[in-house]
Amino acid sequence: RVTYEGFAKAWPNYEDEVGFAEKMNTMPKYVVSTTITDPTWQNTTVIADNVAEQVRALRDQYEGDILIAGSRTLAQFLIAEDLVDEYRLMVFPIALGSGKRLFPEDAADAKRLRLTGTLPVGSDGVTVLTYEPVR
Repeated sequence: RVTYEGFAKAWPNYEDEVGFAEKMNTMPKYVVSTTITDPTWQNTTVIADNVAEQVRALRDQYEGDILIAGSRTLAQFLIAEDLVDEYRLMVFPIALGSGKRLFPEDAADAKRLRLTGTLPVGSDGVTVLTYEPVR
C-alpha cells in the first residue's frame, strides 16, 4: 500500500519522451491492502483477502512477468507461499552490519536459489543478480 500510494501520487502527473510513464499509467496494477477501498490510479485493482489464491489466478491470467515494487512484507509472504519464480536482487557496494531481511532467518525455511544472470548497472558497482528458486 505504501509503495502504491507513492507511485499513484507521482506517475499520473509524470511525462517522459520514451513513453515509460504512459506504460506505467495504463498497465494493470494490483495493490494488496486492507485499507485502500477506492484506488484512484487508473487500472488499479485492490486485493484485500485471499492474496495467495488471487496471485495464483493472476499468474494464470497474464503471460510474462508480474513484478513487485517495494513491500518486503508482501515479498516475504509470496516467498513463503512459493509464488516467486525469479528474484532480481540489486547489490550495492556498501557494507552494513544489520538491516531488514528479505529471506527467513531460520535455516529450516532456507530457499535454495540458482544464479541465472548478472548485470552491472551504472559505474558505481551496483549489480543486479537474477536467481530462480531450486524446486
